[in-house]
Amino acid sequence: MTIPDANAVYPNLILIELDFIKNVIKSPNIEIGDYTYYDDPVNPTDFEKHVTHHYEFLGDKLIIGKFCSIASGIEFIMNGANHVMKGISTYPFNILGGDWQQYTPELTDLPLKGDTVVGNDVWFGQNVTVLPGVKIGDGAIIGANSVVTKDVAPYTIVGGNPIQLIGPRFEPEVIQALENLAWWNKDIEWITANVPKLMQTTPTLELINSLMEK
Repeated sequence: MTIPDANAVYPNLILIELDFIKNVIKSPNIEIGDYTYYDDPVNPTDFEKHVTHHYEFLGDKLIIGKFCSIASGIEFIMNGANHVMKGISTYPFNILGGDWQQYTPELTDLPLKGDTVVGNDVWFGQNVTVLPGVKIGDGAIIGANSVVTKDVAPYTIVGGNPIQLIGPRFEPEVIQALENLAWWNKDIEWITANVPKLMQTTPTLELINSLMEK
């Protein structure tokens, strides 16, 4: 049994536009699960440049689960992009220096949205933008050129600017069963043995229950 190495930068040397993200990031505030990849023909190892306005002093994290597929042009906008909105002007005078610097707002004045969290087995199409603090559930699909302005439920398809619900991928009881199965947490040998069922078989409760028993 030959299994791609979760600790490799390039799991397939024939396809070097694709890398496992967790093996190239350096920021302590970015957490990436095993086998999640970024596909970029220009520079797939440059993923952190697509996480913008991410300042350690704010403490917000980008957390992405396992087995996610992320296409080129992704942008995760973090909380550092937000401006104070309670006053007359939203202009960030303080960051320009001089006497303006003394008016740096307190963190409590900033509209911080918390961590941005992506579940497992999420597929992002090309040129997707994700706004701060969004939560995206397991198994979701985000259409190309979408702007994710709000949370996305597990196993739903969304698209557009701002995103709109296109529809659920499966019936509610099947979605719940898939969440209970959580195949991405199985050992990699189990996953490898069941790739045909995971990829090519329409999920039914009977199939999912049989996978739970293995």
